[in-house]
Amino acid sequence: MLTRDAKKLDQALAALANKRRREIVNTLGKQPASIGQLADQQHSSLPAIHRHIKVLERANLVQRKKSGRVNFLAVDRTGLLLIQSWIAQYHAYWGSNSETLENYIDTIGKNRNQLAKLRKK
Repeated sequence: MLTRDAKKLDQALAALANKRRREIVNTLGKQPASIGQLADQQHSSLPAIHRHIKVLERANLVQRKKSGRVNFLAVDRTGLLLIQSWIAQYHAYWGSNSETLENYIDTIGKNRNQLAKLRKK
């Protein structure tokens, strides 16, 4: 992953580490909303929602469009796609954790046995 992409990934994951911001992304994933609507739904003040939105915008997780005096927000797929592609690189390893660990232990055990046999010769 490129350094720039790594920094963006760090920003996206850090932004989503906060429960309130995950709730905002979840809400906006269902439909766009104004900042005022989000504040009402989240039972939060406008300044608090603005702070969360700024973090989400820097992480490319939310985009803003202004219409008159109202700011409307929607999910920005750029940040989500970056996270998705990072997770997808581990797809080859998906299976049960115990299977993966058991296979690793079996492989190490076989290698140790082979080494022991070679040393005896």
